[in-house]
Amino acid sequence: MEEKDTSSISHARTPEEIAEFWDTHSLADYDDQTHEVELHFDPAARRTYVGIEPELLQELRQIARERRVSTQTLVNLWLRQHIDQLKIQTTGTAS
Repeated sequence: MEEKDTSSISHARTPEEIAEFWDTHSLADYDDQTHEVELHFDPAARRTYVGIEPELLQELRQIARERRVSTQTLVNLWLRQHIDQLKIQTTGTAS
């Protein structure tokens, strides 16, 4: 895996791995490796959150890890595929 595909300090590949790293490390120990950044927030990029049963979420995370994608990507992909299949069944065309 290329360096650009990992977090610069924790070398994690997923938000979950980054969270695990920072659960056991202090930013104060890495202050010399940080730098100021400019952050832009786009309110139009809002997300809607849906509750997922804990057991189902655990299975989704495992499948996502096996496929080397984020859980969010996996869920969005599966939802898109399912909706497209339903549209084909009802209208004969997908989006």
